Amino acid sequence: MEDAPLVRMAGITKTFGSVVALENVDFHVDHQEIVGLVGDNGAGKSTLVKILAGVHPADKGEIYMEGSKVSFSSPRDSRDNGIETIYQDLALVEDLRIYRNIFLAREIVKSYFGIKLLDDKKMAQESVRALEGLRIGIPGSIRQPVRTLSGGQRQCVAVARSIYFDAKLFAMDEPTAALGVAESREVLELIKDLKKRGKSCIVITHNLHHIFSVCDRITVLWKGKVVGDYTTKDTTMDEVEDAILGKGLMREF
Repeated sequence: MEDAPLVRMAGITKTFGSVVALENVDFHVDHQEIVGLVGDNGAGKSTLVKILAGVHPADKGEIYMEGSKVSFSSPRDSRDNGIETIYQDLALVEDLRIYRNIFLAREIVKSYFGIKLLDDKKMAQESVRALEGLRIGIPGSIRQPVRTLSGGQRQCVAVARSIYFDAKLFAMDEPTAALGVAESREVLELIKDLKKRGKSCIVITHNLHHIFSVCDRITVLWKGKVVGDYTTKDTTMDEVEDAILGKGLMREF
């Protein structure tokens, strides 16, 4: 369906024992759109993204990709549908080389007299291709270990991995946490570049300045419910803060 959102989550409900983490949540991301997902601690942001990532099943509700209903029973199902989730820890292995991290668990192999071996040369070449065009440069060799990189450069490696495997939607959980001002700026520019490439992003962060600098739209969760969905250019930081604190009324949308 041409006019359908890239992803739409409808009526998502999730409980953990007696705790209601999400209640009848509707959430969507359009093509080539950056959506900020905000809320106080315990609002349900990470739970919603983990359902989209196939980590948790929803108790109720449905997920649609480009108008077609989908079901994610594992993170692989989510990735196979073009969704890549980049968590705060980035899931990178410090002592592995950059190119080995990009192909982690998806290694390219070659056959040598019937024996399958890792094709390091091919993976290094393809990693360079994946990194081309990204605004955050990787100084030195693609063969250096990830532990030699800055926080911003590590984000770049995680994103390059997703781009190579043709992700359509990037869900980023606190992408600028623990980064300095310069590195945070680099990561925000990287998010903008993803949009220019035709990708969509969900950005989870407590930093509203970062949200307002890159996001087209902002969805606010409060105690597991959506209490606001704002076009960034038509709202203010005070309005969003009030919604985060549960002061705002549910906006019609």
